[in-house]
Amino acid sequence: MTCLSIVTATMVGTGAYTTLGFQLQDLHSGFSILFLWLLGGLISLCGALSYAELAARIPRSGGEYTYLSEIYHPALGFTAAFVSLIAGFAAPIALSALAFGSYLHAAFPACPAHPSSLVAVLLISLFHLRSLQVSSLMQVAATVLKFLLAGLFIAVGFWVLSHHPGAGDILRPQPGSFREILQPSSGIALIFVLYAYSGWNAVTYLAGEVREARSTVGLSLVLGTLAVTIFYITLNAVFLTSAPVSELSGVLNIGSVAATHLIGPSGGRVMSGIIAFGLLASISAMVWAGPRVTRRVGEDYPMFAWLAQCTPSGIPGRAILLQLLLVLGLIIYGSFEAVLVFAQMPLLLCLILGVAGLIVERMRDHGNGMNCSEGGFRCPLYPVPPMVFILCSGSCLIYSAISKPWIALAGIAIIALPLALYRWISLSNQS
Repeated sequence: MTCLSIVTATMVGTGAYTTLGFQLQDLHSGFSILFLWLLGGLISLCGALSYAELAARIPRSGGEYTYLSEIYHPALGFTAAFVSLIAGFAAPIALSALAFGSYLHAAFPACPAHPSSLVAVLLISLFHLRSLQVSSLMQVAATVLKFLLAGLFIAVGFWVLSHHPGAGDILRPQPGSFREILQPSSGIALIFVLYAYSGWNAVTYLAGEVREARSTVGLSLVLGTLAVTIFYITLNAVFLTSAPVSELSGVLNIGSVAATHLIGPSGGRVMSGIIAFGLLASISAMVWAGPRVTRRVGEDYPMFAWLAQCTPSGIPGRAILLQLLLVLGLIIYGSFEAVLVFAQMPLLLCLILGVAGLIVERMRDHGNGMNCSEGGFRCPLYPVPPMVFILCSGSCLIYSAISKPWIALAGIAIIALPLALYRWISLSNQS
């Protein structure tokens, strides 16, 4: 239950309540947007199925750091850890905190957005320093309440739609909808969608702390991704039918605008408060999972041994504090859109390498005459899921690089830096 709550809570966060406004800047058909949300869910499910088998083969904490180190080379694992620390966790936590502050301000105008974001991250990080049991109980409780409140929002949306059936016309295919999906601008919109789905792999970062990890981790990845796909399509259908596109385009706190149209200004403030609370569960999940990768780096590289030190209850306290400092810096100095586009490309590149690792492992098994993943999860319909994930994610990156070349440059920079430093770090380990 805890693993499933981590997957769903990490996925359903900032992207669910913020990215639609950015997508509407490039796309104008509600059908096209819902198609991209479905496609994003399919791509993420293919990734989850591939990672489920990797988790059965390599039941250790660390996510891409562990997989890329053991499958390819420690240099790629170290690069993935660097990317995870900054783009995989610090940036998404900062984005969730910024969204939390925006929604909280919409609900309670007396609460300033930026200071509220900083306070939320501080309190949650300090809470996770207490004990693993406390973290687990808080995560499950926050996730359950989060989805109950989100379900209430969707129910209200469909109740209003039932009294205004004409509002659903925006979801039907229009002339040019399919042509719009094939344009390069859809690649940018899909980047935002895949960002919203990011987190489907979160539980692999703490697989070493999970009982029966060979089966539990994989099952939580697949079930969590399926549940979130259905939730996202339903939620965005409510958003698109609740307010005029002109009022949704470019707006960060999209849920506040939708709720105001659905149930009036007072109800909109209530729903904004509900969404703000739900975002706390996402922040909590990422604050919990992220430091486990940093701790693994500290265990493997003496230069960073101080990051592996834990509290008496087994909490990687120093790694949590390092992550907290990075998050606070991003909140203070970065804008929402700048942080998002900076983080997404290197994350997708690392995920592509991780999923491709399953193909590499299967080929090694075939060459050695071994049965794959005995006693654990096996990816169904192999090699279709990993190939679909690699081709679709790679196409998305190419489209994005064509439309916004500086995204590609930022992604290359954040990956090139740890690769350049690895040789020096590895030599320091030997001395």
